[in-house]
Amino acid sequence: MPRRISRALQTLSVFALSLAISGCIGTSGIAPQGKALEANSLATDEAIQRAAQDANWPTAQWWQVYGDPQLNHWIDLALQGSPTMAMAAARVRQARSMAGIAESAESLQINAQSTLKRHNWPTDQFYGPGELANTTTWDNNAALGLSYALDLWGRERNASERAVDLAHMSAAEARQAQLELQNNIVRAYIELSLHYAQRDIVGATLKQQKQILELAQKRLDAGIGTHFEVSQVETPLPETHRQLDALDEEIALSRNQLAALAGFGPGNGAQLQRPTLSLGTALKLPSALPAQLLGQRPDVVASRWQVAAQARGISVAHAGFYPNVDLVGSLGYMATGGGALEFLTGKKLNYSVGPAISLPIFDGGRLRAQLGEASAGYDIAVARYNQTLVNALKSISDQLIRRESMDKQQTFAAESVAAAQKTYDIAIIAYQRGLTDYLNVLNAQTLLFKQQQVQQQVQAARLGAHAELVTALGGGLGAGADVPTASKTAAPQTPALLRILSN
Repeated sequence: MPRRISRALQTLSVFALSLAISGCIGTSGIAPQGKALEANSLATDEAIQRAAQDANWPTAQWWQVYGDPQLNHWIDLALQGSPTMAMAAARVRQARSMAGIAESAESLQINAQSTLKRHNWPTDQFYGPGELANTTTWDNNAALGLSYALDLWGRERNASERAVDLAHMSAAEARQAQLELQNNIVRAYIELSLHYAQRDIVGATLKQQKQILELAQKRLDAGIGTHFEVSQVETPLPETHRQLDALDEEIALSRNQLAALAGFGPGNGAQLQRPTLSLGTALKLPSALPAQLLGQRPDVVASRWQVAAQARGISVAHAGFYPNVDLVGSLGYMATGGGALEFLTGKKLNYSVGPAISLPIFDGGRLRAQLGEASAGYDIAVARYNQTLVNALKSISDQLIRRESMDKQQTFAAESVAAAQKTYDIAIIAYQRGLTDYLNVLNAQTLLFKQQQVQQQVQAARLGAHAELVTALGGGLGAGADVPTASKTAAPQTPALLRILSN
């Protein structure tokens, strides 16, 4: 038999023996059990299931529908200077760097090292009374090491793909942080506008109370009124002043909140002017809300990437059951004695090259535990994705219900204010003509004030519900190509060879 064929058979025998030995560690009984839900199986709301003729809604700048330039400018400032966004961006860069580290393991690794040292050679049983005994000479060397992972079972490839999936997940989480920041600013801005509107109501009430006080004083001076009437008119004035002061406090606190959300100090918040958005702004919804919008939600996308990453983790754990084969080599020079740089002349050159094989034989259950951990991690990721999907659908349905209710409540609140205003006007006229006492005027005024406050609160809640609905639909932050495919999110199957070895 030719020597070359003999060596080939020996190599093949060693490889086959390696596979057989790896079979000592089986994977039976360890497999993921989680199954991802389908959005269509959960979406029962007709508004979510209708045709996607308005699939471009909402837009990325959805807050511009409120028509307030100051709000637009403030959100732009927040996205640039918020510590929350800075942390999210840093996490994305960190994840990308980790992916780069994982990908580097698939490339050729070359390392070089060199040492120059003086060495004293004693006379002992190791060196003996040889030529170098009791001398001090140069003992220098230089080496170049090379290694390359063959990655026969895809361990390194899946590890790098897993790191890339985690980087995609971090990017989706950054978009989620951006969406939450936008929503928080819009809601705080609506609250600021509400406080100003309520202050207008209280201020108008105070003005009317003062006018009635003047009228009561004139009636007293003319002899047709009483001191009791004047006292009744004066009684609510301190409470109205207190309400004005409380609303001034709420306005200042809302400014501080907006400044903090944007990453600024309270001084910047004090520069905020009164919002120009109207609490009665007409907000339109598209005729249909496409179910595809659900897949664009950043939290849903992030959960899907986590499932994909965990699936890669199972493949990495599976590869650990196979022999690992690397190509390694080295090239070096060394010199003992002579000049300091004599080793560079190449007189004492040495090199080595060949495969390095590591065999998993018995490890106390480490590999099975790692595979079990990866499978459980996949199931956790799938369960988290399913819960995120359920919560997303619930949030959309809740906000649709709330938005429809707010529209109806706004109509009823407007009717209540109109009726209360009519009652108050009648009471004022009757009081001026001496047909009723001030108590009826005070009751009518209190009712009008309460109904106006309710109307403003309903209008603010309606604007807030719109913001929540847009947020629930992903805020226009389309994922685009940054979405894992079905093949990436599915649990990997056990390789046929590994199933044979594990039986």
